Amino acid sequence: MTAIGSGDYMYEVIHDFFRLPNGERFGMVSRVATDSQDRVYVFQRRDPPVVVFDRDGTYLGAWGTGDVSDPHGLKIIDDIVYTTDRSGSVAKSFTLDGKPLLTLGTFGVHADTGCTGSPWLAERAAGPFNHPTEMIAHPNGDIYVTDGYRNARVHRFTRDGTLVTSWGTPGKGPGQFHLPHSIAFDSDGTLYVADRANRRIQQFTPDGDYLGEWIGMGGPNDITRGRDGNFYIAEQEVDGKPAQVCVRDPKGHVLVRMDSRHDHGVGVDSRGDIYAGLTVDRGVDKFVRIR
Repeated sequence: MTAIGSGDYMYEVIHDFFRLPNGERFGMVSRVATDSQDRVYVFQRRDPPVVVFDRDGTYLGAWGTGDVSDPHGLKIIDDIVYTTDRSGSVAKSFTLDGKPLLTLGTFGVHADTGCTGSPWLAERAAGPFNHPTEMIAHPNGDIYVTDGYRNARVHRFTRDGTLVTSWGTPGKGPGQFHLPHSIAFDSDGTLYVADRANRRIQQFTPDGDYLGEWIGMGGPNDITRGRDGNFYIAEQEVDGKPAQVCVRDPKGHVLVRMDSRHDHGVGVDSRGDIYAGLTVDRGVDKFVRIR
């Protein structure tokens, strides 16, 4: 294997690291996340949607058939799995073994935003949901959902599912969105929203007040905070450059940026290894940290 990266962030890439049993193949892989034991959860667009491996690549099981029709976002916080069913317009949480805990939204009921398809810019913002992209639990006890493919909002709910507030309107200005696609938070509780079509990461307080943005990237498909405090970002192809995996420190400084296959989601384990979920190539590439 050839080493890639720079400085203190050097990796070896293993293509198609995980293998399904009985010669089965992955569907489009939308997201990858790890739990507290470094088990790796692959969110794919076929049944069963959630496939679980250990960090060495051993298949451990799968679940979710009938629970998610169009897998999109998946984050694991405190060993609870948070998902979005994009075309179903619902957000759901599960235990690590797939027992449903909470459902937000009504399956198949879409908010009226005037958006019917690509380029996914809503004519107007609306309430939950119209093709939501990611769900995450915050240390303040609330749940945040990015509502992006046919809306332009972030919604905040109590832990039991009561809507608290929503913010965002269609556009390119501060606090506006064109396809909010992923969400993360830092140790202070600041929210980081991947505003994909605007090619930036916007920062907000938990109440939705705009704080700033990171730019200079391909459209961010996913932002995940590692246990090291750094942010791992899956960037789209842009201006003739390939898709990339980027690591930024908590201030937004780029620590390393590495070419990748088209990655729609990135997970990271406690050792700093990165798992890139692939939609086009339908698998997971592992970036094994060697420095």
